Order: sequence, then C-alpha cells, then structure tokens
Amino acid sequence: MTTAPEAPSPAPLRFLSLEITSRCQLTCPSHCYAQAGPTAGHGTMTTEDWLRIIDEAAALGATTLQIIGGEPTLHPDFAQLVEHAVDAGLLVRVYSNLVRVREQHWRIFQHPSVRVATTVYSDDPAEHDTITGRPGSHAATVGNIAEARRRGLRPTVAVVDLGNGQRAEQARAAMTALGVPDIRVDRVRAVGNAARGALPSTAELCGRCGDRKAAVLPSGDVAPCELGRFLTAGTVATGASLASVLNSTRWAEITASVPSRTSTDPCPPDCQPAASDSCAPAKGEPCGPMD
Repeated sequence: MTTAPEAPSPAPLRFLSLEITSRCQLTCPSHCYAQAGPTAGHGTMTTEDWLRIIDEAAALGATTLQIIGGEPTLHPDFAQLVEHAVDAGLLVRVYSNLVRVREQHWRIFQHPSVRVATTVYSDDPAEHDTITGRPGSHAATVGNIAEARRRGLRPTVAVVDLGNGQRAEQARAAMTALGVPDIRVDRVRAVGNAARGALPSTAELCGRCGDRKAAVLPSGDVAPCELGRFLTAGTVATGASLASVLNSTRWAEITASVPSRTSTDPCPPDCQPAASDSCAPAKGEPCGPMD
C-alpha cells in the first residue's frame, strides 16, 4: 500500500518589509514609530545584504516586498533595490512621504510591479506640518499625490489619527476629492515616539504580525512587522539567513506572544488585518480574523 504524499506546507513567508534607512526629511516628533529623522543613518545593512535578503524572500515564497524607512528614496541604492526586487518577480510597495520625488522615482513608481503609498495627517497644512515637524510638507506631499494621479498611478494614502480633534476625516475627504482610490485611516500606535517613554505593548499590534510576514530593520534585526520592532528574533546583518531566523524558536515565541484577533466585530477606524499584508489598515471595512 502506498501512502499519498503529504500536501506541501504553506509558504513560510508571503510579505516582507525592508526598512532600508532611518533617514527622513520629517521628524514626526509625536508619533514616528521608527524615530527617524534628517540626521539618522542608513543602518548597518549593506546594499549587498539587502540584495541577498530580497533573493531569500523570493525563494521563501514571498509575493510582496515593502520598501520603507525613514524615507526609502533617501537611501543611495534605493533604485537598485527596487529593480532587483522586481527582477526577482516580487510586487514592490514603496512607502514614501512623497516630500520630494525625482523624475527617476516617478519612473520607478510607474513600473507595473511597483505600488506607492504615503501618509497624510490633515487637510489643514498647518496641522499637517506641525505633526511632521517640517513646514511645507503638506504642500509637497499633497502636490505629489496629485501628480501621481496625473501620471495614472493609484497611490494608497494612509491617514494616521493622533486624536485631540485632528482633522483626519477631513483629510480623507480631501484625498477622495483628489481621486485617490485607496484611503485608509488608523489611530496612532504607541510605538517609538508615540510611546512617550512607556514600554511598547503587543496590544498595539494588529494581530497578524509574523503571520507569513516579517520586517527587517536597518540594523538587520528581524521583527514580525515594523510596528512590532520591539520584538526581534535575530539578525541577518551577520550573513545569517532569513530562513534561519524565521524557523527559530525565538521567532515562534514572538509570534505566539502577539494577541490574535478572532472577532469579526468592526474595530475603528478602518482596520482589517485579514485583508492587508502591510501594517496599514484597510479601507472602510470591518476587521476580520487573521487568515
């Protein structure tokens, strides 16, 4: 009697986020989870390290790669990393503040395998600029969102609501008026600058961290997502493979420590972990349980 072969196990990785730099034109003093800024560096990961991790991600079954920062376009080899990921067959999601977009960046964003996302905080330029810590950032970002639409792109815009009467819903309406097709609203998470010195908690996470997804930080540390950066399972900066970290006991412990969402009740504002690979919330729909 022969035994039928076992069905292949699901791919250990579907979505990988690479935080390639901590440098950013903005400071976002009240909420930046990465605590990025204009004087921050690109971390200890070399370009060769990032290229190796992109190849590993594709080999592990990942379908989507997010490139984020800081501001990822400030990394000197940003274009090379995106092109390498596209050549590896990955869908690339670039999360940029869109404060400054060079023509080279527009050419990258217009590639069929590249998507672009950004964040807007308010329809009021003064309020937005106060939140980002940079005068003129609202005009720059909104202007480039409009330019993205003019070029036929379909950017995702996240509106992060810090509370205290912030004009988040008005920001959503302003993005709708610009023709942005994918607008997502979420509350600020108490991580990084938003933690205000308190210890971060897994309660701030969406519940899907580590569920066939991971993030590699500028140091090479591997975490279940960018917001879960306080839960690291190892590093790939020393030449260690991503697979060795994801198959480690420490990784299993970390992912088990993140509370899973099992309710289908709506959770404000727009979070839907089951429908979104990234940590950004989904648009205007109730939260579903993890896949």
